[in-house]
Formats: sequence, C-alpha cells, structure tokens
Amino acid sequence: MRADEPHPDVQQLLAQVEAADVLPLAQYDADTARAVSAEMRADAEGPALGGVEDRTVPGPDGEIPVRIYRPEGEGPFPTVVHFHGGGWVIGDLESHDLLCRHLADRSDCVVVAVHYRRAPEHPYPAAFEDAYAATEWVSANPDAVGGTGRIGVTGDSAGGNLAAAVALRARDEGGPDIGYQALVYPAVSPRDDWESRKQNGEGYYLTDTDMDWFGESYFEGENEEDPYAFPLVADSHEGLPPATVVTAGFDPIRDEGVAYADALDEAGVPVTHYHYPAMIHAFYTMLADPAELDAAHEAVDNVAADLRNALDE
Repeated sequence: MRADEPHPDVQQLLAQVEAADVLPLAQYDADTARAVSAEMRADAEGPALGGVEDRTVPGPDGEIPVRIYRPEGEGPFPTVVHFHGGGWVIGDLESHDLLCRHLADRSDCVVVAVHYRRAPEHPYPAAFEDAYAATEWVSANPDAVGGTGRIGVTGDSAGGNLAAAVALRARDEGGPDIGYQALVYPAVSPRDDWESRKQNGEGYYLTDTDMDWFGESYFEGENEEDPYAFPLVADSHEGLPPATVVTAGFDPIRDEGVAYADALDEAGVPVTHYHYPAMIHAFYTMLADPAELDAAHEAVDNVAADLRNALDE
C-alpha cells in the first residue's frame, strides 16, 4: 500500500518541516496551532475564476461563513459543497482557498467552501451540524450560488469525515439529494490500531500526537458507535451517493480510507479509488511553492473530473 520511500519531493518537504521545528501542532494551544499552520501556507492566487463571494448562511448556532467560487463561463453550474481539513481544530476558508479555486476551475462546478465551527471551542457535533445545515441551504437555494440544483459534497481529512457524514444523514433523513461524494483521505473510524497508523504515525507530517489531540479536542463523549461521528461504523452504506476516495501510502489514516472505499463498494455504491503510494497526508492541498507536488495536481484533476462527470447531467 505504500512505496519503498516517499517521493523525492515529499522527502524534501519533510526535511523542511523538520528543520522548521513546528510539529507537532499539539504542543500549542488551538489559536497558536492555527497561526503556525497559517504561516506554512503557500502564497499563490490560483487560476482566474468567474467570481468569488464571501457571505454567510443560516446555521444551528448562528450564521455560518461560506466562500462561493464560480467558474468562468455562463452558468448555472453544478455545485460542490466543500469542507476543509484540519482535524476539526485548524483550517479555515483561507487554508483551502487555493484548492477550492483549482477545484472550481477544473470541475466547472460552483464550489461552496464552509467554515464550520471548530474544536475545542465547539466539540462534536458542532462541525457536523454546520456542515449539514450549509448543505441544506445550498440545496434549497441554487439560484443564490448560480447552481443547477445538482450538488455534491467533498472534503479532505476531517473535511472528508464531514462530507461522508453529511451524505449518510441526507440518506437517512431524506435530506438534500447529493449526487456525488469525493472523500480525500477521510477520517472515518474510531479505531487507532490500523496498520497504517503503526507504520506512519511519526515522521510523515501528520503524527500520532496530533491525531490524538485532534480527536480529544473534537470528540468529548463516547462516539465510537455514532455513524455521523465515524461513518465507517454505520450499520449500512447502501444507498449512498457514488464516491471518489483518495488515499496516500505514507498517511497514518490510509487504511481507514481504504476500508471506507471497500465498505461502499461492498454495499453496491459505485466507487473510484485513487491511491498514491509515495504521498503523505495533506498532499492534496500542496498546489504551489514552497510545497508544490505534481501528485496534488493530478489528484485534484481526478476529483474534479469525477465531480464534473457525475453532476453535469
């Protein structure tokens, strides 16, 4: 499931991170971790788009900030609701701005990025409730985003968790009609004994220490049997939207992403699984210097094409 060693560009990145001596993020409080993470972002504008709009949408505990990315050309367009990664603690609209610009450009879809409430200030189920509320709003208001009414959901890591959970709840409750889900190294399992976590828990960007901190910050109660907390434990995965799942060989949560792709497939859900044996967690967002990876662009191309093909009907 993983290459003999990380890709040379990844090795160079890991050496730079080690030299910067900023990991693990768990050594800081949440606000400092967010600031440190922000300092590591690429400074790039991304492709030209038809428009970018910041606004808010109604949520269960006040207004939810969103950023709407519209591709160039005449709309309306299919719409993708995006949930950023960051362990439910870090990450925001800025951390994934470059990704969302590329995704809108390459998919010819409107991308609505959601800044859900974060832990530890807002533990589970706050982020999930915001994610679902934003998806409901997008589904009910296609004209407000320039959409056709066809929607998908996507996210990476913690965002992949939220996208999968939103798809589950929409199925269970007859909620928004989600046409596709694209899950990039999703965190979907309460287990900590996966082989990939033993292999990759240290030295490959996302660490055991940070994973424990993220989980303890977000999940305060006993959530191991809650499918909206951990979508892999759902009693059934039948009837869920077709999916793309992306995994990486040197990612500690690789195996749970693979297991989720397998669970969907076994339930009869059409699944496309892209695996990158020489990549690490977070590679998908590494789209510009100082941490630009060809595999990131390839993965975004693949996800964008799958979303476009599924939703542009």
